[in-house]
Amino acid sequence: MADPASYRPRPGSIPTEPGVYRFFDAFGNVIYVGKAKNLRSRLNSYFADPSSLHFRTQTMVRTAARVEWTVVANELEALQLEYTWIQQFDPRFNVKYRDDKSYPWLAITWNETYPRVFVGRGAKRRGTRYFGPFGQAWAIRETVDALLRVFPMRSCTDGVFKRAKASGRPCLLGDIGKCSAPCVGRVGSEEHREIVDGFCRFMAGDSDRIVQELEREMFEASAEMNFERAAVLRDQLAGLTKARERNTVVLPETTRADVVGFADDGQQVAVQIFHIRGGRITGERGWIADRSDDRDLAELLEPFLLQLYTGENPPPPLILSSVPAEPELIALLEGMRGARVEVRVPVRGDKRTLLETVLRNAELSLQQQATRRASDLTTRNRALEEIADALGLAEPPLRIECFDISHTQGSEVVGSMVVFEDGLARKSDYRRFVIKSFEGSNDVAAMEEVLSRRLGRLLDERGRDEGESGPLLVDPTTGAPRKFSYAPALIVVDGGSPQVAAAARVLEELGLSGEIALCGLAKRLEEVWLPGEEYPVILPRASEGLYLLQRVRDEAHRFAITHHRSRRSKSMLSSALDAVPGLGEMRRKALLSQFGSLKKLRGATPEEIAAVPGIGATLAAAIHEALSGAGGEALNLATGEVTPT
Repeated sequence: MADPASYRPRPGSIPTEPGVYRFFDAFGNVIYVGKAKNLRSRLNSYFADPSSLHFRTQTMVRTAARVEWTVVANELEALQLEYTWIQQFDPRFNVKYRDDKSYPWLAITWNETYPRVFVGRGAKRRGTRYFGPFGQAWAIRETVDALLRVFPMRSCTDGVFKRAKASGRPCLLGDIGKCSAPCVGRVGSEEHREIVDGFCRFMAGDSDRIVQELEREMFEASAEMNFERAAVLRDQLAGLTKARERNTVVLPETTRADVVGFADDGQQVAVQIFHIRGGRITGERGWIADRSDDRDLAELLEPFLLQLYTGENPPPPLILSSVPAEPELIALLEGMRGARVEVRVPVRGDKRTLLETVLRNAELSLQQQATRRASDLTTRNRALEEIADALGLAEPPLRIECFDISHTQGSEVVGSMVVFEDGLARKSDYRRFVIKSFEGSNDVAAMEEVLSRRLGRLLDERGRDEGESGPLLVDPTTGAPRKFSYAPALIVVDGGSPQVAAAARVLEELGLSGEIALCGLAKRLEEVWLPGEEYPVILPRASEGLYLLQRVRDEAHRFAITHHRSRRSKSMLSSALDAVPGLGEMRRKALLSQFGSLKKLRGATPEEIAAVPGIGATLAAAIHEALSGAGGEALNLATGEVTPT
């Protein structure tokens, strides 16, 4: 049996959304399917102390060789997908759920003269139409109760129906309007079957047309002054709205479609596909491929679909994609199917929500793949060796430091430093820098300042603690490592030739150019720039070395922009009102509540300002004086427009 620790996913790689997970054995067979409201919490419970697990669970996790998961939008969709996969794969450890005793169904006895609706469990019967399964029995019962006000079909048992027919008196449901009372002849079999048909169409997802018909009838009744009829239709619409909230159908029951989503991180492309059959998710598949060129995702759709669909596996009538399709591709798909095929990008509604779920799964698969590559020792070693060969280094750079600059129109300029050791992030050594030597937008000067401060600190540490055997890397008083005493083997700057030249000048001035290697990674073509070189170094797109440099660069960018946004948010809270003596926070809020904006307050007279509760004449004059010379401009961060304040 396998050790669960051998295939346990990294805790941070498991999403916290609802979803369905599958355990596989060493031969690729599905041995267990489960659902969870929080995938991370549920999966972590399987890898706890084995002695705390049930014997069957212990056997399952020791039999398994890997675990996979699929994220869905909510718990009900997770239930639907779990049930579908249990029926499809028949996992050996899902014995409790094989006969479907745990899931309630909504059943309609379609083969009877007067079909009835009921909520039940157990195996399906021939001649009965089923909807579900559903997560909670009470939820579907409330749905049926709401729908019976709109579609008053029979819901009583055969015994109750026969007794009412024999006595000629309907039951309570017939008296309160929740049954059309076919037992006493209020409606015939054909009329009752029309009511049942409307009920089924609503449960199958065709609710919009039914709602529109009821709204039209309600308005017609109102126009004819038949307000009693309009009130009844109004109540029916309210009941339908309530029932729609509990309906778990993903798409209309007649929908047969594939949902395709692409995710791209510049080096790899993830493709995720959901198969929709009967309006519900019946399966999913995913692939990850290395990029070989810079083609757009729209150009990758054609080769993917042409490989996915064949003559034996024709495309469905509807394909929902995250990227548009060319008319030539649609023509090829229609030729495979022998009928019309529609490929479109949904922009709203249930289809868009489902596509976003597919895209989320594609993004998670990329993240999981990145985590898997980063945690693999062999892959990290190969990446460091490729970097050393590409840059002409004598040995692999075990410590890499990357620097980035972030600002908005020259305001709140900050820098970041991230550290990777042995190919893994060392977040305890991350540093942030606030640029203070100049104002305005100058990335080159900002990069010089950041590197000068970091490397200057390195030299200060060396000069202070230099001993006979070299610098002290550990604080002798606390035993903690000195953060800036470790010199990087490689410095990476986010940018091209100008940023690299600025960094090279700093290394030359400090006498570190022969000790620390330097390069820059430009985002445009992902080319690597070296100091003094006219042309960049182009690493293969599938190179592990390029992938590591991209990770380092992207982490530095994330760290810098997070710091910048934090400082920008704080600075935007300050205004000219802060400089007025005697004006506290509550009075500032009162002023802004009265006038609406600082611009309107600046145009107010002292008398108008003094009319605000809590503002006296003296304070109003001080506010007016402070604002009269505080005009300026403001930048709209959404549009880039500069407007007077």
